[in-house]
This record gives sequence, structure tokens and C-alpha cells, in this order.
Amino acid sequence: MTVNVENVEPELNIEIGPNWFASVMGTGIIANAAVGLPMVGQYLGQAGLVIWVIASLMLIVMLLLKAVQTITNPHIIKRQFNDPVMAQFFGAPPMALLTIAGGTLLFGHHFFAQDTLMVIAWSLWITGTIVGMMTAVIIPYRLFTHHEVRGDAAFGGWLMPVVPPMVSAAIGAMFIPHVQDTLLQQTLLYACYAMFGTSLIAAMIILTLIWGRLVHSGTSGGARVPTLWLVLGPLGQSITAAGALGAVALAVVEQPIAGSLNTMAILYGVPVWGFAFYWSILASFLTLRALRRKMPFALTWWAFTFPVGTCVTGTTQLALHTGLPAFEWAAVILFAGLLCAWVIAALGTIKGIKTGHIMKNPVSSPVIIAKKGPR
Repeated sequence: MTVNVENVEPELNIEIGPNWFASVMGTGIIANAAVGLPMVGQYLGQAGLVIWVIASLMLIVMLLLKAVQTITNPHIIKRQFNDPVMAQFFGAPPMALLTIAGGTLLFGHHFFAQDTLMVIAWSLWITGTIVGMMTAVIIPYRLFTHHEVRGDAAFGGWLMPVVPPMVSAAIGAMFIPHVQDTLLQQTLLYACYAMFGTSLIAAMIILTLIWGRLVHSGTSGGARVPTLWLVLGPLGQSITAAGALGAVALAVVEQPIAGSLNTMAILYGVPVWGFAFYWSILASFLTLRALRRKMPFALTWWAFTFPVGTCVTGTTQLALHTGLPAFEWAAVILFAGLLCAWVIAALGTIKGIKTGHIMKNPVSSPVIIAKKGPR
């Protein structure tokens, strides 16, 4: 693989991009996944609480930094929005809000009264859902009509703006039991399934574009390679959503619809889990190949965390619905992998902050041209 990069030495600015919120997603998913983990989840409550608090503080700090940056230097967010690569990561902030919303339902009772807890959780979920739907429309629309991209430009980052509705669906299942009116419960249930479809179909289209780019042009061999793991995000999150919504449907809608929706958790979840496992093998080989070629650390390495975390929660749902020890052990093993990935990403980020390397973003994203080459 040979890589040609235009603007090899682009002008650099110190700034916070929307991609920073991926660290909140990658941290928060550990807490959410820990408490539901088969066999050992009951022992991880306190650890999950600490991690949720850390993720929540990270979210608050990043929102404040981004707000101050936007107010004092509005040209930065405008440039990021107009950048065909950075713009894709505007899907990260709403997913960070949604991840913390789910954690608030799980851990918020340690700090807040029930009424206060629900106000905070609902506010986070509603805000994340609205902003997420906006990114799912606006960012692809801009990609269709404004951004000039090469035929081999498809990469995992294109999934970022279309995945938030799937996260809303998965986390939304946790809110349905807290709705008192049956009609509103059913409305929210079907709204979550609609968001499920919105994200799933868009993600499948993008996946075919990524596959096509890999076949025709190969990989960049650089910091963009970790974004291949983002494919696991909509896959794992859709398995999670199908399982969680199916279980809730049993108490919300009548039979035989309720039973069918609950059965969908297995009929849909198991085949998609198989493809997620298959894709993880391909992504692992491509990542190892890039590492042998000295792939540099970048914030894209957080792609190793949240997508794997969704596979943990999805596998947990399959364990609950099938009762199979194989899925229980798979969830635990994946969780261990998630922890390792988080440590690697966190240490790299801390080192990058100390050196100032990852704080310096190019004014315009370099054009990466990937070509297949010898091993």
C-alpha cells in the first residue's frame, strides 16, 4: 500500500473538534455495559458508577470548552462544519449525550432524587435524539450537495452522523417503562423502531461504499484505518436495540405483535452478530497491517472503544434472550477487550495532550489517496 497525501504540511490550529466527544462515548459505554454483563455484572456496579461519573465530567468539560470556543472563535466550528472529514464527526456529540443519558438511568439514583434523575435523563435523551436526527439529515445532505470528495473517499467516519438514531432507539428502550400512559409507551416504542430503521438502512448503504473502496483502492494505512471499527457501531447497537425493544414490547403491546418483536431480537440479532464477528476479523487484520507500517496515534483510535462496547451490550442481549452460555462468555470476553482498547486509547490521548500533538488540527483535512501495494 502506498499513500499519497496532498498538503503534507497543512497549517495547524489548536482547537477542540467534535471528534473529541468520541472519548465520552468510549468511556460511558463501559459503565453501561458493565452492569448488565452476564455472570459478573452484579459485581461491577461500583466500578460502573465511577466510570459513569468520569464520563459525565468529561462530557461537561467538553461541552463547556466547545461552547466557549464557538462563542469566542465562531469561525472554527464553521470551518469544521464545512470540512468533508471533520463534519462527519458531528454525530459524536449527540451520541455522547445519549450514552450519558442511559448511564443516568442506571447510576443516577446514587446522586439524585428520582424526579430529578428523570428530568436530567429525559433532557439528555431528548436533546441527543433531536441533535442526532439533525446530524443524520444535515451532514449527509451536505455530503450530497456541497462537499467535493474523491471516488475513494468513503471511510468509517461516514457512519458517525447516521448512527445516533440507532443509539436513541437502544437507549430509548430504557425510558419506555418510565412512561405512565400506555398510548405514549406504544408511540415511543414504534418511534424507536423507526429510528432503528433509519440508522440501519443508511449504515448498510455506507458499509457497501466502504467495502467498495477497500476492494478498489485498499486502505490508507494511516490514522484513518481505525475508523473501520466504526462499522461495528450500528451492528452492535442494532442488536442491542432489537433485544431491548423486544423485551419492553412484551409489556407495552398486545400479542402476537409483542411476541414477534421479542423474537426479532434473536432472528435479527444472531445473524447480524455473526457478520459483526466476521467484520471484526477483517478489521483486525487491516489494523495489524497498518500497525506494522507504523500507524500513528490519533483520536480515531477511540473507534476501538464505543463500537466494541455496543457489541458487548448486543451480545448481552443475545445472552438474555437465548440463555446460551456461549453468548454469556462472549460478552465477558468482549468486555475485557473493550477495557484493553479503552486503556490504549486513553493513554494515547493523555500522551497526545501532554505533547500537544492531538490538539493541533489541520485547517483543512489532507486528501488521502490510497493505492494497493505489496505487503
